[in-house]
Amino acid sequence: MVMAALLFLAAANITVTAERSSTEPVLAPSLPWNATGLFNPTAISVNGETVLLFRATDAKMTSRIGYAKSKDGVHFQANAEPVLVPEAAYEKDGGVEDPRVVKIGGTYYLTYTGYNLKDAQLCLATSVDLVHWTRKGVMLPAYKGTWNTKWTKSGAIIPEKINGKWWMYYLGTRTDADGKDRDYMGLATSGDLEHWADATQAPVLPRRAGAFDSRVMEPGPTPLMTSAGILVLYNGASEDLVYGPAWALFDKRDPGKLIARAEKAFLVPELAWEKKGIVPNVIFLEGAVFGREVNGTIEGRGYYGAADTVIGLAKIRIQVK
Repeated sequence: MVMAALLFLAAANITVTAERSSTEPVLAPSLPWNATGLFNPTAISVNGETVLLFRATDAKMTSRIGYAKSKDGVHFQANAEPVLVPEAAYEKDGGVEDPRVVKIGGTYYLTYTGYNLKDAQLCLATSVDLVHWTRKGVMLPAYKGTWNTKWTKSGAIIPEKINGKWWMYYLGTRTDADGKDRDYMGLATSGDLEHWADATQAPVLPRRAGAFDSRVMEPGPTPLMTSAGILVLYNGASEDLVYGPAWALFDKRDPGKLIARAEKAFLVPELAWEKKGIVPNVIFLEGAVFGREVNGTIEGRGYYGAADTVIGLAKIRIQVK
């Protein structure tokens, strides 16, 4: 086992720790359609089993979304064929990337990135069984945001209404005053879960120069509603593009109001397959299955993409005081 760094921010009374469950990946490439990578999974519990929907890349680096299931949350069997393949014009040639799923009512809502080798845009599909998907189109078009002047990605939908609306954290790219493009966390809102618009005139997570997340602040799994607020686990990257997950806490009554955030990532690339791969030095937490908060403690499993090549697993413990 490899222990990650312990995070504690006294002002927020939040502690997050992570421990790798294995020194080996839990899923790795094995078929032509995932020959170069099987990574960046979303996770959800279904009838006592854990389902992963993951991004896979073939020899041409075209992305598809695959499906894997596990009875114990550790040992997974992946389907032989993907469940979502590039078909729409906004996915042509590049593919469908980085899924995130949430169940609301009897419907699964899948946010993913549609990439056509020119533009990356945040898209939506729905399903009742996690296998057969209906496209709903682009959720937040590239180049048309209130502050994000380039691509959109990575939609993490809050699983309950706040102030009569649905809310979603997402990634938007903009060019900063120094001429460099950086990826920020934005907030969008919707009345029906299908039609979305920016909820703010600026990112909800300010950049900190020189920090572990000074280049990228990208939402990860479904946000958690805790006794302290909305806890968003997100993926940060430094200017030299070393990726690791961290957390940010937002007000339960105002999803755009930041209360506190981590000073460090709680898991960083250490193992060989996290440091070397298609994209080196990447731990990208996109899927998690958590239990309920009990006496200020939340425990669960986090599934992460490593070096854009394989999937790793970590136990995550969150303490809220």
